[in-house]
Amino acid sequence: MRNIINNKNSFIAIGIPIFLIGLMMLITQSALFKSNTSALAIGVSTDLILVIPLIYYMLVRKTKIPNITVVPLLFLCIVIGSYIIPTEEQSLLNIFKSWGLPLIEIFILFTVIKKIRKGILLFKTKKGTSPDFYNILKATCNELLPKGVSLVFVTEIAVFYYGFAKWTKRVLKQNEYSYHKKSGTISLLAGILLIIVIETIALHFLILKWSETAAWIVTFISIYTGLQIFGFMKSLSQRPYKIEKDALLLSYGIMNETRIEFNDIVVIDVTSKDLNENNLNRKLSFFGNLESHNVVLSLKSENTLISLYGIHRKFKTLAFFVDNPIEFKAQLNKAINGI
Repeated sequence: MRNIINNKNSFIAIGIPIFLIGLMMLITQSALFKSNTSALAIGVSTDLILVIPLIYYMLVRKTKIPNITVVPLLFLCIVIGSYIIPTEEQSLLNIFKSWGLPLIEIFILFTVIKKIRKGILLFKTKKGTSPDFYNILKATCNELLPKGVSLVFVTEIAVFYYGFAKWTKRVLKQNEYSYHKKSGTISLLAGILLIIVIETIALHFLILKWSETAAWIVTFISIYTGLQIFGFMKSLSQRPYKIEKDALLLSYGIMNETRIEFNDIVVIDVTSKDLNENNLNRKLSFFGNLESHNVVLSLKSENTLISLYGIHRKFKTLAFFVDNPIEFKAQLNKAINGI
């Protein structure tokens, strides 16, 4: 019964703003609006950027819908207002775009940073644990933002953090194992970065002969791609494998990760043999067969590999590289057997 009531409240919370937005669209198409455009344009603008978001907030604050969803609704209202209100009557909308939106963005960023800092402090109070920025960031953004927005936001912030804010060397604990020192991944990514730099310069001057705007667009995309790869590369050393009390945590920087319960592990093989072609045989490495492996885990049941932007892929056999595979297997067996 409670679920029915919650679903009903959520339906009302979403339905009323949609109805009001539709009403605003009808008003702007009416003869009354055309004869009193200046006065009604201010009213419609006020409803779109203030009244409708406020009503939505009042409706959702006691439902399962996150309060932060008022932000994308506000953006939607602004976009709709830009289309239905004549350009010359958008002075109120333009003022809000110039001053209101930047303040909202700063508020969201400040809230995220505050939540992340709180999460890190909470992790540090727990003896024997190391705060994982990426996991804290995901949990914080999932709490504050809609899922689609959260996934993009998490990736962009993580790339910046690991690429430019995190320079201290990660000291491995007894239950942590590195995978980037001997695998050749760093060399591969560094080579890709070098190619991007060379091609960016060459393409910029080549396209510049045809269009200056196009040349700068291509250059910006190339620089952005390079920054992404640099952040991915730096994250490898900051997110080692972890053998916990009841599970194995495997991560490939911020690009791939999974959690495997000990009771689901059937076989631990130290081998570099290629995997058979199978949809449930996967590599932890984001680069697939471009990178070698030296450990293969076989599981009882299907597990999930989570990639960038929340992409999920199933597996029953997972191959990955460990800098010290013999020690890794020994310690994992001890943990599984409770030794």
